[in-house]
Amino acid sequence: MQKRILGNNGLEVSALGLGCMGMSFSYGPPKDKQEMISLLRTAVERGITFFDTAEVYGPFTNEELVGEALSPLRDQVVIATKFGFDTSVDPRAMKGVGPVLNSRPEHIRQVAEASLKRLRTEVIDLFYQHRVDPDVPIEDVAGAVQELIREGKVKHFGLSEAGVQTIRRAHAVQPVTTVQNEYSLWFRRPEEGLLQTLEELGIGLVPYSPLGKGFLTGKMNEKTSFDSTDFRSTLPRFTPEALKANQTLVDLLGRIAAEKNASPAQVALAWLLAQKPWIVPIPGTTKLERLDENIGALAVELSADDLGKIDNAAAQITVEGARYPEKLEQMTGR
Repeated sequence: MQKRILGNNGLEVSALGLGCMGMSFSYGPPKDKQEMISLLRTAVERGITFFDTAEVYGPFTNEELVGEALSPLRDQVVIATKFGFDTSVDPRAMKGVGPVLNSRPEHIRQVAEASLKRLRTEVIDLFYQHRVDPDVPIEDVAGAVQELIREGKVKHFGLSEAGVQTIRRAHAVQPVTTVQNEYSLWFRRPEEGLLQTLEELGIGLVPYSPLGKGFLTGKMNEKTSFDSTDFRSTLPRFTPEALKANQTLVDLLGRIAAEKNASPAQVALAWLLAQKPWIVPIPGTTKLERLDENIGALAVELSADDLGKIDNAAAQITVEGARYPEKLEQMTGR
């Protein structure tokens, strides 16, 4: 398994991580616990060392799953989790007022203590602010995590979906190891200043939804329907009209995949990996064959000519539909 370094503090992880959210939350009903434990342990056998969870996934059940699965292998893995939501308010009530943020320093500490127990560990390797809380200065957030780092409860500080100025302000207080933002051929906003800022500051990027929440795998079309427990049923980009309009992008990946004897998903991940050596995507899956397919992306070599072709063709495609409902979109880029 290839390794990559995130940030200037030497956090070494496998070149692909594993997003664990969908095992418990957001993409339909929770999956069978024993099957997911087996999948997580198999991922470690395959060389994956970087696992992503959050207290809000479930809430709490995903951290518990990751903790149970990985505690026997703790010395082989890097576990990232997140704080920043008020979990006394059900996060699934997003169709109403939306999730409630809480990054007050005393709450950050409470979350850390609870996450340590659920993850069955003595230290959180990477602790992200899940979304920027406009009611709490980012300097206070960074200071709270800094205290946890000094106490040995956290190793690295991360931010998710933060704006460039917020990243700079946080980094000035406590060095940010990595930023987790959505980034893929389907969503390229990080290229508009974020990548440049991260390179300047020596911060890694962990793209979530690197396969466009499944769309870039080529296994969906306008006839695809989503269960009411599937988060995608609420997303503008997953309406039948948007899926049909965006098929052009998947067709492009399919053509390149055929030339490379690869799958569209593998090309989409290989494209991300080729952007910068400090990018580590975290595709999520609940199936072993998909895990193996994703790992296979590391063997797909895209030349400068291939990357140029992809960029030129992708530039001609306008992606239809917002990625989130308005209330959730407002929580990004602050």
